[in-house]
Amino acid sequence: MALKLTSSAFAHNGAIPRRYTCQGEDVSVPLAWSEAPAATKSYVLIVDDPDAPDPKAPRMTWVHWVLYNLPQTATALAEGVKPDALPKGTLEGFNDWKRTGFGGPCPPIGRHRYFHKLYALDERLPTMENPTKADLEQAMKGHVLEKAELIGTYQKQ
Repeated sequence: MALKLTSSAFAHNGAIPRRYTCQGEDVSVPLAWSEAPAATKSYVLIVDDPDAPDPKAPRMTWVHWVLYNLPQTATALAEGVKPDALPKGTLEGFNDWKRTGFGGPCPPIGRHRYFHKLYALDERLPTMENPTKADLEQAMKGHVLEKAELIGTYQKQ
């Protein structure tokens, strides 16, 4: 068994509905996970776009959402989850808009891929002040038990 990550909003490698983008309500997609390793103590969720700014000539990976220390008992995030409704103990990091919270797909050109990456860790990470994706990747080195990935795509209409 391996860690699984799904969304009721789109299938793996499927199109992300407009509702979850800058052209819609810009709310986070519902996510659910299962089959975590027994030794899991916390989760990290990172949502990013490796196709920025142009999928034909990507120059950077744009980070849309960073959550860490989701408790081992968590198995889902509701659609459009607000900070005060995150599972108890969950902490937020900075996205590439230099703020916490979710920022939806808003590609300037072409169809981009959005990677929803869930990491099961063997510990809770130390509390950090506005960590970035890079900060969390460094902190979780040697502590990742498993990783699950859900990819969605979006192109502005």
